[in-house]
Amino acid sequence: MQFTTFALAALSLGLASAKSAASNVTVHVVKVGSSNGTLKYSPDNLTAAVGDMVQFQFAPANHTVTQSTFDQPCQPVAMNSNVTGIFSGFMPVSASATTAPTYTIMVNNTTPMWLYCSQGKHCQAGMVMVINEAPAKNATRTLANYAALAKKATANLAPGSSSSGSSGSGSATSSSSGSKSSATSTGSASKTSGTSSATSTGGASSFKPSEVLSLAGVAVGMALFL
Repeated sequence: MQFTTFALAALSLGLASAKSAASNVTVHVVKVGSSNGTLKYSPDNLTAAVGDMVQFQFAPANHTVTQSTFDQPCQPVAMNSNVTGIFSGFMPVSASATTAPTYTIMVNNTTPMWLYCSQGKHCQAGMVMVINEAPAKNATRTLANYAALAKKATANLAPGSSSSGSSGSGSATSSSSGSKSSATSTGSASKTSGTSSATSTGGASSFKPSEVLSLAGVAVGMALFL
């Protein structure tokens, strides 16, 4: 699993995506939360091709990137399917921090991937997003409808929990398995020194940090955000 940090003082480019000329791999950048406390992924509706990478960059606060099914938006996907799904772990970032954690996945197929923040009531408050929304195939499965379902959820769960999510230790295990898995997780689960691992089966691939950086063409100047 990859672990990377970037200087918050330099987070000013705000790139939505970056393409490496050497590897021709597109890296889509998603901001998780914001410096003003807004509970939102930006962008929250993303289209990514097979082989693209999505890098989540965490703003100050404590957020997660957690996969669910469409019908159960605030529950880990493994609770309602045979897919383990992706989970960044909790990413606590202080307002005075000079580094920020990132979590990167590779898209394995174009099946819609529904994601939410499993911290507190963030999911119910609208901190949800989708990768590869497909309304042409199912007009009711839209981000707006997913958010509406999330608002009605009675609990907000993180993988391995039985109650609403809360501040974590900043370390976690992230994995993806099964043929239906939409992404391979190659991200971080802690900001500086926490341990984490990634498991991938069913044709998914995992990468060493250096391989991910080389493959994705990620550089500090390309991955920074406002």
